[in-house]
Amino acid sequence: MNTEHFKQKLLAEQAEVEKELSAVGRINPENPNDWEAVQTEDTTDPADPNDVADKIENYEGNTAILKQLEIRFNEIKGALARIEAGTYGTCEICGAKIEDERLEANPAARTCKQHVNQ
Repeated sequence: MNTEHFKQKLLAEQAEVEKELSAVGRINPENPNDWEAVQTEDTTDPADPNDVADKIENYEGNTAILKQLEIRFNEIKGALARIEAGTYGTCEICGAKIEDERLEANPAARTCKQHVNQ
């Protein structure tokens, strides 16, 4: 298996996910392994209830987006760690080789097709 090919794919995706994470969040200063949503800049009158509601809605949206991006970011980091450990491409459930077409579709895959939902 050409792990260098998958490593490059993962690094490219990691950079893209980090860019997207930075658009809706920031690294938690108290925990560098965690991201937290950020509020949009407040240029409106804070006393206007509609503006406050919009700001809360945007923050909640950022939180939901951030959660999904952070999950993917951690999946990518895990896959890169498996490449370094020499265990990349091996199903974590049964130990079989993960199918190449599965890794092409999802380079961070941890299981073979048979165990995709476990």
